[in-house]
Amino acid sequence: MSILITGSTGKFGKNSIEFLLSKGVDPKSIIALVREESKGKQFQEKGLNVRIGDYTNEESLVKAFQGIEKLLFISSSDIENRIDHHNNVIKAAKQVGTIKHLVYTSFFRKEEVEKSGNSSIGFVGKPHIIAEDLIEKSGINYTILQNILYTDFLTEFFFGEKVLENGIFFPAGNGIGNYAIRKDMAEAAVNILLDENQQKHLNKKYIISNEESSSFEDAAKILSEISGKTLSYTSPDVATFENTLTGFGVPPVYIQLSVAFGLAIQNNEFNTLKTDLSTLLNRKPTTLKQFLFETYKKQ
Repeated sequence: MSILITGSTGKFGKNSIEFLLSKGVDPKSIIALVREESKGKQFQEKGLNVRIGDYTNEESLVKAFQGIEKLLFISSSDIENRIDHHNNVIKAAKQVGTIKHLVYTSFFRKEEVEKSGNSSIGFVGKPHIIAEDLIEKSGINYTILQNILYTDFLTEFFFGEKVLENGIFFPAGNGIGNYAIRKDMAEAAVNILLDENQQKHLNKKYIISNEESSSFEDAAKILSEISGKTLSYTSPDVATFENTLTGFGVPPVYIQLSVAFGLAIQNNEFNTLKTDLSTLLNRKPTTLKQFLFETYKKQ
């Protein structure tokens, strides 16, 4: 059974490949899709097959997907061109005709927020909504994973490099979210691909979120415990936040994205009582406290 991983050089892709290997999958049946041959060496060293393909080039994807039976389709990280990228992947997958199961990493949206069209991160969700619709109409058996905001994003983008010195400065208000870590999501995707009872996952949508909900105030308390000193959480108004980051030389695009996600968190758009993650993992997902301790205790 051949399994191709798109976006294999990204963090989600690498995590997925590591889980496939750790669960005993023959490396030769795992195909890593890369844009350039040089990026495939890291996978060839592990015994994997490598194919060249680019989300911008449908023909390259058709060639890369030949003979593939299972496809882990990791969404494009290029927000501006994501719709075209996704369209190319789905069209190529349909054209080859061999893919029996496509697993797609989508994005969690609250139904009521999606219908209102008032989300500050609507531009993030829209390409996924379009992709989901195309996948459902493609005739390919699918599983759609509506992934909540990564817990990893809090530490990678929102907290700042000096959070253990300065505390958290981010416009998330009192919002709470059921954030889940990227590795747990990747493991869930792999578990679906390897499940002996594939039938139960076909043409399903799963909500991938945590059982626990957390606020940035909760995060500050955990970080205080880790650092051994009291760290505060400050939620500035948007103008103050933008001016502060501009003063530090942060690129405008990054500031705009941060504000958009901050407002979405304030609006509790990542807070949900629904989740399939625990069932797919056969265990409880990693908590915010576990993740923060693992992340910052190394420093």
